[in-house]
Amino acid sequence: MTTTDAPADHRRRLLDGLAACIRAQGFPDTTVADIVRAARTSRRTFYAHFADRQECLVTLLHETNQRAVVAIAAAVDQQAPWDDQARQAIEGWIASVQTDPPITLSWIRDIPALSHEHARRFQRETMQDFVELIRQLTDTPHLRALGVRPASEQMVTILIGGLRELIATAVEDGTDVAEIVPAAAEATRLLLGPR
Repeated sequence: MTTTDAPADHRRRLLDGLAACIRAQGFPDTTVADIVRAARTSRRTFYAHFADRQECLVTLLHETNQRAVVAIAAAVDQQAPWDDQARQAIEGWIASVQTDPPITLSWIRDIPALSHEHARRFQRETMQDFVELIRQLTDTPHLRALGVRPASEQMVTILIGGLRELIATAVEDGTDVAEIVPAAAEATRLLLGPR
């Protein structure tokens, strides 16, 4: 490893260390000492990369949510019927949640509880990323021909908020998050489908 690789490697180890801690004990019970122990690095290295554990969490969740947005977009066949597209988008999101449910739960439950300005900004930006994705997915010539109008920001926000709560509840209850797919697809159809 070259010296230019070391900072990126340390940052990745710290993010992976935080993820391991969230899986083991949740974010509220995780300290910087826990993160550096899991990352096999030092507090000094931690503070060279992050101002505090909240900034580390926001960075980890930003990466996770960016991957989810890509997975959702990739799951949708934009030439399929509307109901199929809605279900594909939901299944794409659920598949990304299933890769690491505790991390998704941290995004849904822990970020809103933080007073950190960086966390509040992240929450707004992430919601906007999801809103833009859904608006892009619903604003295609194929769907317009079927009577689907581009989704409004308010309707998408309502949908995303409800889906997040369904996901969080399933993860907290230890149930298979895929069980929400039928209800989530139906809500999507009702809120965003042809009028």
